[in-house]
Amino acid sequence: MISKRGAVLSLLLLTACNRAPDNGELAEAEARGSREAAENGRIECALEGAKLFDRTCTVEEMSGEGGTILVVGRANVGYRRLQITTDGRGVVSADGAEPAKVSIVGDNVIEVAIGNDRYRLTANTSGAK
Repeated sequence: MISKRGAVLSLLLLTACNRAPDNGELAEAEARGSREAAENGRIECALEGAKLFDRTCTVEEMSGEGGTILVVGRANVGYRRLQITTDGRGVVSADGAEPAKVSIVGDNVIEVAIGNDRYRLTANTSGAK
């Protein structure tokens, strides 16, 4: 026989399981994960023609002859070098093998497509400041 206390506890557990997710909590958790990944040098990417992005690529910044170079990618797939421009284009392919196609996808976020690879990077999308 189930005690009153056990019945109430079971009811509470069932209620908690059926609770709809709080969109605010989900958005906050996602933003927190994005901040932590960015602090760890991780960016969103979709490599080798993947449809969905995941935050598994790394980005490293280094100085080059012509300015700042970003090295983006993942060890098991390969890396790309991107030259940061000062003429409003965002970045260009520093390797020269394939051109980088840049598009704005959100506030301060650009998407860089090179061949079958796509990367999302933070950028000043509102003009020079």
